[in-house]
Amino acid sequence: MMGKITVLALRAVLVALLAGSVFVQTVMVALLANGMDDGVLAGRRVPIALIVVLGILTAQVTLVCVWQLVTMVRRGNVFSDGAFRYVHIVIGAFVAAALLVFALGVVLAPGEAVAPGIVLLLGGVSLGVFAVALIVLVLRMLLAQAVARDVEAARMQAELAEVI
Repeated sequence: MMGKITVLALRAVLVALLAGSVFVQTVMVALLANGMDDGVLAGRRVPIALIVVLGILTAQVTLVCVWQLVTMVRRGNVFSDGAFRYVHIVIGAFVAAALLVFALGVVLAPGEAVAPGIVLLLGGVSLGVFAVALIVLVLRMLLAQAVARDVEAARMQAELAEVI
C-alpha cells in the first residue's frame, strides 16, 4: 500500500500539472498563435495551435487516469479488471501524443522557416513518446499477470477454507 504522504504528494503534483496545463492550453497557446501572425509560420498557425492543444489534452487525460489508478491503489483494488480501462486510455494517449509530435514535425518541415534539425528532433521525440507507450503496454502485461495471480490466490484460499 502506498503511504498517505506519498499519495498526497503525488496528488498535489498531479493537480499542479493539470492546472499548469490548463493555463498553457488557454493562455499560452493563444499567445503563441498571436505571435505567429506576421511570421513565416503565419499560414501554419491553426494546425500548430491545434496540435499543441491536442498534445496538452493527451497529457491531461494521462494525468486524470493516473489519479484514478492512484485512487485504486489507495483502496487496494488496483489488481482488478477496472484498472485496465485506465491503462488502455494512458496507452492510447501516449500513442496519440506520439502521432501529434510527428504531425508537428510534418507541419513545420516545408520551407525554411524551421531548421531541418528541429524537424529531425521532433521525429526523435515522437519515437521516444511512442516508446513510452510501449513501456506502458509492457507494464499492462505485468498488471494482467498480477491480476491473474490475485484471482488464483483467492481461489486457492477459498479451497483451503473449505478443507479446513
